[in-house]
Amino acid sequence: MSAPQSNRRDFLKGKAAARAGEHLIDGLVETSEDLPAPSSGPRYLIKYSQKAMACQFEVWLNVGQYPQGPETALAAFDLIQQIEDQLTVYRSTSEVSALNRCAAQSPVVVDEALLNLLSQSVELWKATHGAFDITAGPLSQLWGFTRRAGQLPEATAIAETLARVGSQHLRLDLAAQTVAFDCPGIEINLGGIGKGYALDRCTTLFEDAEISDYLLHGGSSSVCARGNCSSRKEGGWSIGVRNPLRPREYLGEIILRDRSLSTSSAAAQQFVHQGKSYGHILDPRTGWPAEGVLSATVIANSAAEAEALSTAFYVEGLPAATTYCAANPTIGCLLICPDDRKQRAICHTLNLNEADWLPR
Repeated sequence: MSAPQSNRRDFLKGKAAARAGEHLIDGLVETSEDLPAPSSGPRYLIKYSQKAMACQFEVWLNVGQYPQGPETALAAFDLIQQIEDQLTVYRSTSEVSALNRCAAQSPVVVDEALLNLLSQSVELWKATHGAFDITAGPLSQLWGFTRRAGQLPEATAIAETLARVGSQHLRLDLAAQTVAFDCPGIEINLGGIGKGYALDRCTTLFEDAEISDYLLHGGSSSVCARGNCSSRKEGGWSIGVRNPLRPREYLGEIILRDRSLSTSSAAAQQFVHQGKSYGHILDPRTGWPAEGVLSATVIANSAAEAEALSTAFYVEGLPAATTYCAANPTIGCLLICPDDRKQRAICHTLNLNEADWLPR
C-alpha cells in the first residue's frame, strides 16, 4: 500500500491530513523508530515531518482531532528553520557565527531570545560543574567529529584547545543585551541544546492554536509531549527506549505526560583506534571522550533543559546524576550503563515512578 501524495497547498488546507487520516484508519500504521507501536490495539496517529538541524523534525497528532493541526505543524517547521538560521555555526550568515567572529573584539548586541538561551546555557554549565558547555566546539573539531571523520589528536593539541574552552569566558550583559568573549578563540556552538530549544519555542505555537494533544520530535533524541495519545487509555505518550548494545531491542517505554525528554548516546558516531572505541560526546573539562555510560535519558519540563542535562549526565556518570536528581526532584533520569564485562545493559532510574518507566 503506497503512502498518499500531497502538496504544500493541500497541507495548509488540511486535505493531506484528511487523506492520511483515512489511510491510517484503513489499516496503515506509520510508526517512528523511537515510537514503538503500543502493546495492543491500532495507533490512530498522523505524522508531519521536515528535515532541519541535520535531523528529521516530526509533529504527531491524533487523527481528526484538530482541523488546524496541519497549518500549525507547517508554522512550527517554519519557526524551526528560522531558529536554525539564527543558531547554526555552519552558515556564515547566522547570528551565532557573527557572534563568534566579533565577540572577542568587542561586545555584540544579540537578539533577546538568543541572549536568554545563552544565559540558560551558562546556568546549566554552572549546575553541571562544566559537564555541559556550549564552548566545547573546538574540541569536537580537533577530534574530527564535526566532519564525521574521527581521529585521535595529540595530547598537546588537546591541552592547547582546552585553553579556549569554558563558559567562564562568556560575558553576558542582560541589561545592555550584549555578549562578549574575554579571550580570543572562544566559539559558541548550541548543538547540544538547540533542538530542545526549538521544540520549546514550537509549543507556544500549539498553545496559541489551542492544540493540547501532540508530540514533537527532534531527530531521535529530543521529544516534547503534551496531552494524550488517542491509543493510550492510560494517557500520555509512549516513547520506546532502545538497548544501546542491541539496537533492535527495546528495554522499555517511558510515558511522557506534559513533559520533555532527551537522550544522549555516542553510538551514532564513534571510531576505533588500536582496539579502543572513542565516542563523539566529549568531556569539556578534560578534552577526552566520556566513558562509562551507554546512554542517558532525561525527563524535564523543558526540552532545552532535558537536552543539556542528558549530555551532562552522560559525561558525569551515575554518581553525579544521582546527586543532581536528588537535589532537583522535577528532573527524571534513565541512565543505561554496561555491566563489568560490557556485555549487558543495566538500567538505573532516578526520580521515575512506575507510571513513568515501563521496563520490558
